[in-house]
Amino acid sequence: MSGHSKWSSIKHKKAITDSKRGRVFTKMIKEITIAARLGGGDINSNPRLRTAVTVAKKQSMPNDNIDRAIKKGTGEIAGASLEEITYEGYGPGGVAIMVDVLSDNRNRTVAELRFVFSRRGGNLGEVGCVGWMFKKRGVIGIEKSAIDEDKLLEIALDAGADDVTSDGETFQVLTTPDKFNPVRDALEKAGLTIAHSEQTRIPENTVAVSGHVAEQVLKLMEELEDHDDVQNVAANFDISDEEMAQFSAA
Repeated sequence: MSGHSKWSSIKHKKAITDSKRGRVFTKMIKEITIAARLGGGDINSNPRLRTAVTVAKKQSMPNDNIDRAIKKGTGEIAGASLEEITYEGYGPGGVAIMVDVLSDNRNRTVAELRFVFSRRGGNLGEVGCVGWMFKKRGVIGIEKSAIDEDKLLEIALDAGADDVTSDGETFQVLTTPDKFNPVRDALEKAGLTIAHSEQTRIPENTVAVSGHVAEQVLKLMEELEDHDDVQNVAANFDISDEEMAQFSAA
């Protein structure tokens, strides 16, 4: 796993402060809405919606907010038209970055993202410029205190997972996109609490960065993650554990 996986673990562990809770809810509502629009409002037959609702409930989103987001997606109540877009670019040190967006105004979003990239020493690129460096994977985090690694590996592989890796205080169960939901369901049926789960892009190769460049990369990542329209950010940087802890705590 790349340095970006370390960043993801730190990101998931960070408590959501009151000042950011509204922003986090906005992102979740957008994901629920687009999932319902594309696959219908029944969580039992719409895996993407089920994932979005599960994540929202873990962050204590009120059921009324969830229901309204689903109804906006299915057209039962009026709502803004959202568009799914993926942007590609480079960060400091030649780090490849992919940004998944849900936006109701493509022109505004691309202008704002281009500004963020340039301010942090990167640049927004053309479609396809870095996409070939990444592979779509499901990642499911399980706290190490919850289960022995061999037992987790047995459950995960039986359910169709590709591998189980160790990352800090959690095990990371890796799947192909089509096996993501079945594997997560199997882990939950086994009585395991999911620390975090997401479908993301895993880099096929990494770029080592350190010092000021590493700090700028992490600042760019955080600024992208904080953008209201951004749903997910993937990158191929590799930063040492020490510098990751130092710069992400700053």
